[in-house]
Amino acid sequence: MRLKHVNLTARNADRLAAFYRNTFGFAERRPPKRLSGEAVSRSNGLPNSNIYAIWLNVNDDSGPFLEIMEYTETVNRPKPAVNEPRYGHFAFKVSNLSESVENVLWFGGSLQGEITNFGTSEAPLLIVYVRDPEGNILELGQPSCQ
Repeated sequence: MRLKHVNLTARNADRLAAFYRNTFGFAERRPPKRLSGEAVSRSNGLPNSNIYAIWLNVNDDSGPFLEIMEYTETVNRPKPAVNEPRYGHFAFKVSNLSESVENVLWFGGSLQGEITNFGTSEAPLLIVYVRDPEGNILELGQPSCQ
């Protein structure tokens, strides 16, 4: 068994995909598709499903990918809390944490916490939690050795 992909359901799939492309360098895996019909509705258990789906790779990696889906009809909920059961966060290793945080903010994300050193002064491990434009939680980490 291996991980195939991770999915985010978005209010605006194009905007969220642009955030991941611009902020972290994700690349299009295949052109966006519209998914609908009886088979789609049977598989996800949601009658009359109509989904706009975007697949993104981390850079040009052919491994697991990020799938962003926008349903024609969505259910609104408040931003997830850091300690809320269910999906927690995605974690990214970055080479320059300050630059990555600036990019998150520039492209519509927000800070959740503050940059904190989980390592030592000799071998820092800088971590911060941020949110993408739709409120999903991301952990960014910059280890001392890249």
